[in-house]
Amino acid sequence: MYSLNVPVPGRVARLASDLFPYLASFDRVRDRHTLVCKRFEADDFDRLRERLRQTLVGQPAFDARVTGIDFFEQPPRGSAPVVYLEVESPGLVALHDRLVDEFGAIDGLEGDDYTPHVTLARGGTVADARAVAGRDIEPVTWTVSQIDLYDSSFHESAASISLPT
Repeated sequence: MYSLNVPVPGRVARLASDLFPYLASFDRVRDRHTLVCKRFEADDFDRLRERLRQTLVGQPAFDARVTGIDFFEQPPRGSAPVVYLEVESPGLVALHDRLVDEFGAIDGLEGDDYTPHVTLARGGTVADARAVAGRDIEPVTWTVSQIDLYDSSFHESAASISLPT
């Protein structure tokens, strides 16, 4: 499985690291932080990459902003709850919608169900999730000028696509 991810800046990674003490009670704490734009169930990497390059022609860079902490009490996949950094980005949502139009949506995760976020931790109790979500953070804003095609079977970025600023 592949996904199109927005690399997060070091400031977002530092924010996630600063929150680690509040996440210690969760089953899994992420040490690698990304922002998923779109998932793909394609198995032909070369064809997917070329289709993406064609679809993204003219896609400009856009702004994204981490604004707070929230959680999914019942995520569509995996252990619950999921604590995450909230991301506001009209440009990201528009890009997601464009990709859903071209490639289709994965039920429960995309289309109208898409919530831009950076996962911090999974598992644990809802009470612990509420406690973390109640914390105030300093917002982090950045310009997204690159997106990465991530290969989940190898746990690495397989290609990067630059967006003109």
